[in-house]
This record gives sequence, C-alpha cells and structure tokens, in this order.
Amino acid sequence: MTAGVEHRDVTGGPIAWREAGDGPPIVFLHGLGGTRVSWGAQLRGLSNRFRCIAWDMPGYGDSAPLEPLTYEGIASSLVTFLDTLEIERADVVGLSFGGMHALHTAIHHPDRINKMVLADSSPAFGMDGTTKEDWQAARLAPLDEGHTPADAAEVVVDAISFVTLAGQIRDETIEAFGRISARGFRAAVECLPHNDVRDQLASIAHETLVIVGEHDEETPISYAKVLADHMPNAHELHIIPGVGHLSPAEAPKTFNQLIAEFLAPPEEKP
Repeated sequence: MTAGVEHRDVTGGPIAWREAGDGPPIVFLHGLGGTRVSWGAQLRGLSNRFRCIAWDMPGYGDSAPLEPLTYEGIASSLVTFLDTLEIERADVVGLSFGGMHALHTAIHHPDRINKMVLADSSPAFGMDGTTKEDWQAARLAPLDEGHTPADAAEVVVDAISFVTLAGQIRDETIEAFGRISARGFRAAVECLPHNDVRDQLASIAHETLVIVGEHDEETPISYAKVLADHMPNAHELHIIPGVGHLSPAEAPKTFNQLIAEFLAPPEEKP
C-alpha cells in the first residue's frame, strides 16, 4: 500500500480478507485469476470514504476450500462472511467471476446485498459459442502438466489486459494470481461454466452499475449490455475506453470515480 493508507489482513478463519478505511462497507469480489491482493488500487483510492473489504473466495489465497465449489455455496459463504463482519447489508463490487458471485448472492440472498457493481462480467457462460469442454481444457492443461497458476501469471495478465500494467498495480495483479493454489483454480474452472442467470435477471431489483472495458474480449460489451438491459434497476452502463478485461487495474482512477459516485451515501449526492 502507498504511504498514508494502512490495510490489515485477516487470516486463520474460513475466509481470509484484506481491508482498509472506515465508512459504508464495500465488499470486493475478485475474478478467476485474482485474490484479495487484486484490489490494491481500490483500497488505496476509496478507503478515505468507505470501509473497503476484499476477500479471498473459498479455496483461493488463504481461504479454506469449499467442496463442492458451487455458485450457491459461494453465495452462502459470502453471507457467512458478512455475518462474521457483522454487516447486515453490503454494497458489492464484483470483477468477472466475482460479478457472477454477486449475481448469485443477489438472487439467493437478496436482503444481504445493497447496491452492486458488476465489472467485466457475464450473465451466462458460452454466450459466444465457447463450449465448457474447450474452455476448461485450455485452462486446466497447464495444471495437468504439473504447472501452477503462478507459473502463468504474467502471461495471462498480459493476455487479458489491453493496457500494459506497470509498477505497483502490475506487481499486485501478478502476486494475486500467484496466490491461487492449483487445487483452488481447478475447482473454480470447474464451477465457472455453470453460470447462467439470464432467466432471473428481471427479478434482481438491486440498483446496479455495469462497467466493461472497451476492448474486453473475455466478457465483451455485448455481455454487459445483456446485464444492463435486463436488470430493472441497472441504471447505468459505463464502457471504459482503452482498457481490456481488468478494468479496476487498467483504469483505476476512472473505475474508482465511478464506484465512489455510484455508492456515495445519499447525503453526499449532489
């Protein structure tokens, strides 16, 4: 963290997390290639106004595995995590796979979510015609050959970013990927393709901000438009120009400004 911004890591329980700041709570949910370390730019940029909490999802980083890993199980784990933090309702910010976690939590535990931010995420797997078998095989082949997620961190981060990350943010993004165990990554890769909430989007009443990078090829603009067009209170869709799939890291100032404006308490609204 930069000077003047302190964070604390909490480990040893079922869920590990990192947090900084005071104020209304925001829970950050990382993507398939992330852990709590992924959100450094958000903890630095938003902790002067919010209590910023970034978890390691079950089986990732320092969090205990969940067997089997399912979307309903992840949603239940998130609710238990909120109970641990003594938070009745939280705003959540989910990136990619983390956005899917937010959606499933909103469906199964609607009273525990306040507002949602869905960044570079998707309402369903395979909307571009990709098969589950091909997608999983491509991501599991290195593990089957004895490699770890850390071995591929730099290559994967560069492949899914349009902006070449540098400095502290690059270091954090690669470190976050490197904290994923092979076991945890395999479980997540097996879980992810089971996402399809398209027929439930109309029932999600939470105020939602949808963000997507202009050049996101993993979860492109067309996916974001499905979310924005079919959720009754998805009032905003923001396409961040010049960035790819990792919008919080590629355009942190823009991303943080969008978050701060959307999640500002009512008394701070202009």
